[in-house]
Amino acid sequence: MSYISATVERLTEILDDCPAELIDLYGLLAHVKGESTTLEDVHEAWAFWKNRIDPSHRSLIEFNKLTVEVQELDRKYMEAIHAVAKIINR
Repeated sequence: MSYISATVERLTEILDDCPAELIDLYGLLAHVKGESTTLEDVHEAWAFWKNRIDPSHRSLIEFNKLTVEVQELDRKYMEAIHAVAKIINR
């Protein structure tokens, strides 16, 4: 298994309801930003993915224009990215 496959597998275990294409983007964040990944980073990854499947989605706006409640929806994804980053950066 490649290091990329291992990252994808770990994220999929934590985020079992997340589409594969989005898991790939979150895996990239785990590798390039690691534990410094922010809620805004997660939103940006989500926004690039969402733009392909639903370009009129109401949350396809800049992170700082989202309500705090909507921003917080990304927390579980950020925490998953952090958890995986801890493992891959050992």
